[in-house]
Amino acid sequence: MANQERDGQTPAVYDVAIIGSGPAGYTAAIYAARANLRTVLLQGEQIGGQLMITSDVENYPGFIDPILGPDLMDRFEQQAARFGTELVPRDITRVDFAHRPFRLWAGDDDAPVYQADAVIIATGAGAIWLGLEGETRLQGRGVSGCATCDGPFFQGRALAVVGGGDTAMEEALFLTRYAASVTLIHRRDHFRASKIMQERVRNHPKITIRFDTVVEHVLGEHAVEGIRVRNVKTGAEETMEVGGLFVAIGHKPNTEIFRGVLDMDARGYLITHHHTMTSVPGVFAAGDVVDHRYRQAVTAAGEGCRAAIDAERWLESQGEVEPGDVVDPRVYGGLRPLQ
Repeated sequence: MANQERDGQTPAVYDVAIIGSGPAGYTAAIYAARANLRTVLLQGEQIGGQLMITSDVENYPGFIDPILGPDLMDRFEQQAARFGTELVPRDITRVDFAHRPFRLWAGDDDAPVYQADAVIIATGAGAIWLGLEGETRLQGRGVSGCATCDGPFFQGRALAVVGGGDTAMEEALFLTRYAASVTLIHRRDHFRASKIMQERVRNHPKITIRFDTVVEHVLGEHAVEGIRVRNVKTGAEETMEVGGLFVAIGHKPNTEIFRGVLDMDARGYLITHHHTMTSVPGVFAAGDVVDHRYRQAVTAAGEGCRAAIDAERWLESQGEVEPGDVVDPRVYGGLRPLQ
């Protein structure tokens, strides 16, 4: 294994290990490696995050012309590598943040395969999808989980939004800036969104509401051409001609391996207590794993920058730490054995 010491048993100790390879993870790697920290980026097997299923990106600063999501992430990766980041396409499956150096496991390995004095978590969050075959096939070609990201590409088209919470209301209202019409589809006979958001949606002339309705099929070979919907009370089915389907039924942060280890909210998003530091000193979080509001590539990149700078400064404040020291989450910026 590339990071193992010569005896083949003890993993090398990095200054910083970054888990996740979206804009937050790569930006953190760029800043950490450029600061001469020995940096490893555990990219995961699905390298690049959500931008890998995004077609044209035209709102990332510095690009006058649109750039494909995968091409943008390839540039992020090359820049991180340029400064000496070790890139590893493996998923981390278990962590131990009780002692420094922190220990990380990949796959079914019994022994930890990575150790680091600081860790930055940038595992992101994924949209919750409907689970339809056509939905998966046409992601990035008319199926989207982000109106802010993709709405401008649907100028003058009829669009459909699925969901019943505030996010769905916000997505539908945002899309009216570009769409000829928006149909808001919800499986129940009432919304769970806040009253003010419901009122805005109901009063908007471009929005039509379809209660008690579910999407059964996404139609189109190379792009979304329509959807097949069914009324859950009557069983009646019909085809709707739409040029785009926006799924707004929620996002799920990729934090399962940190459950019981780090503080998180009821939805699973990590909670930071001091700038980007989590409940364990030396462990930082950045990007969509903490951000359930903006979820943009540029904001995730900014978070990655902040986390790397925080990690660098925290490491500078530590001095020499003996192996086996216990991290006390009650003490910011320090280590001491727990009593």
